[in-house]
Amino acid sequence: MVVTDAVSKSTTNGNTATAIADGNAFKHTTNSDADTVDNLVSRVKALAAQSDPVECTKIQDRLREAQYSLETPYETLLRLSAGHLQIAIARLGADLGIFKILAQSNTSLSTSQLAQRTSAQPELLSRILRYLASISMIKECGKDEFRASAITETLADPGYEAGIYHAFDNTGPIFQALPNFLAENKYAEIPDGSHTVFQKAFNTELSCFGWLPTQPKRFGYLQMLMTVTRQGDWLSVFPAEKEVGSWLAGENDTLFVDVGGSMGHQCVKFRQKHPKIAGRVVLQDLPQVIQRVSSQDGIEAMAHDFFTDQPIKGAKFYYLRQILHDYEDDKCVAILKNLRPALATHSRVLIDDVVIPPTGAHWQEAAMDISMMAALGSKERTREQFEKVFDAAGYKIVGTYPYSWPVENTVLVIVSN
Repeated sequence: MVVTDAVSKSTTNGNTATAIADGNAFKHTTNSDADTVDNLVSRVKALAAQSDPVECTKIQDRLREAQYSLETPYETLLRLSAGHLQIAIARLGADLGIFKILAQSNTSLSTSQLAQRTSAQPELLSRILRYLASISMIKECGKDEFRASAITETLADPGYEAGIYHAFDNTGPIFQALPNFLAENKYAEIPDGSHTVFQKAFNTELSCFGWLPTQPKRFGYLQMLMTVTRQGDWLSVFPAEKEVGSWLAGENDTLFVDVGGSMGHQCVKFRQKHPKIAGRVVLQDLPQVIQRVSSQDGIEAMAHDFFTDQPIKGAKFYYLRQILHDYEDDKCVAILKNLRPALATHSRVLIDDVVIPPTGAHWQEAAMDISMMAALGSKERTREQFEKVFDAAGYKIVGTYPYSWPVENTVLVIVSN
């Protein structure tokens, strides 16, 4: 007998709530039913373990679709309404250090032990722990006993922990303000970064990039989040040695410039991947970012605003990672035009960004596009939209190297016309 049949039969007794609460609604469910579900879960896990990341994501998508198809309308409402609570309680978990404490412990810890280490009142902490366990952020292993789950280990990592704070403190207020902002603006496209949902959410006239550096904590969350490795690695598909070809770097020639490269992680990865290719490797970003960068062997750090002319002339590669998606088309054109005077005939500009397909976009990249619109008045682009920007700036695409899915991160190689 299936669970729904059991619930239906209990309803005829006029005491459904009591039956469900004490388990009577499910007492006729056979062991074979439970075994079948357990076997299915085991088979799915085994299949996922043998799958590559693309196939594993597809499995997750199909399971999610199956879950949604089984929901009642009320369960759908509960799932949607729980979104705000999940990120709020995750932030509480980070505030209290729960994820780090459990991840560092070799044994389970009791509520009282966690209360001593977090200075939280045990009664309150037990309620927080109960909810975290209910959504698998931690593992409940007995009465008032908890240990780390796989998700706990993830959220204990500084980069992912910063992602919690960024989601709650930085993007959360923006999403809350989004519906009213669009209604007030007659549901028109947001034209630029000077009048976006961001300004409404934080009551400022500054742009997102103008305001965040004045908020050290919030800015730090974003910078730390950017250290998290995205799915896929552009260096695994981009044929740097082939692209270098017969070009030989002189003593002062530059091989690789990471334009707006934040903390320099891609410079380090590029040099590690290609130690034998000669030439300088240079990180560029705004002064307030560069001053936070630690010294790295073989990497030069330079303060530079990419809305001004590029000072390094004739480099082989100028690399822009997730830069253009931060800006509306006109500013993207300006950024690319500021590079053109520095280019030599051998130079290649590498645009590492999401390329949204014309149909069938995955929810992750569609969500990123809405986020860019709300915070920056910008967008994730289709190939056609990229081509429009490149053409306006005087470039053409000569190479395409996709390297991840479902978010379709791609290196577009462009040259000056």
